[in-house]
Amino acid sequence: MRSMPLPMENSWRHVFKLDPDRIIGEQELEAVCTSGSDAIIIGGSSGVTYENTEALLERIRRFKIDCALEVSELDAIVSGFDLYLIPMVLNTKRPEWLIGHHARAIEKYGPFIPWDRLVSEGYIVLNPEATVARITEADTSLDAAAAAGYAGAADKLMQLPIIYVEYSGRFGVMELVGEVRRQLTQARLFYGGGITNAETARQAAAVSDTVVVGNVIYSDLAGALATVEAVKGARSSSIGG
Repeated sequence: MRSMPLPMENSWRHVFKLDPDRIIGEQELEAVCTSGSDAIIIGGSSGVTYENTEALLERIRRFKIDCALEVSELDAIVSGFDLYLIPMVLNTKRPEWLIGHHARAIEKYGPFIPWDRLVSEGYIVLNPEATVARITEADTSLDAAAAAGYAGAADKLMQLPIIYVEYSGRFGVMELVGEVRRQLTQARLFYGGGITNAETARQAAAVSDTVVVGNVIYSDLAGALATVEAVKGARSSSIGG
């Protein structure tokens, strides 16, 4: 466990996630960055390049908001982010998505890695139709007890600071998310997937520490912006990190 967790991710309650491979206009980007959300995460499962990541970061830097890169492609790592989130897919059937890619990155770039700005995320991927599930061959058939088991191992054995329940593109089972959170003693629980309006945002906020809103930004900006106040106003369970 880190003795002094970085304050920024511990203070995030609501986060917008932007995909560098998707188009967002200037007015829409300004609305997102000045919405009152706590942070922007840049990341995606496919089509992420150095060029489109750098371009999006430069646009976001006009605004005063925390900005983190969720690393999915080694060739797309851009300097200048406040934080670098390193995903480890806990329920993958392919070990390279848990530790293999990470070991190779350290082997190749170890001396240049800004360790003080890296934070590991233990992903539990649960939507079989999501791109990330297909790429990582995640076992998405987990029930609540099995998902909580993965979370407990990552929290207590691996001491990961973030556990991320990901339903990417579909609203998840909040009872399962709540069971995952009850297993955590030091990690912060992120939830992402299917947040499309204030009501789904409130439901997710009630059982998680940080709510991540992504796809709806590109289809219903007003709905996306409404999630900020909904999450900030929702009362979260005291269980967990």
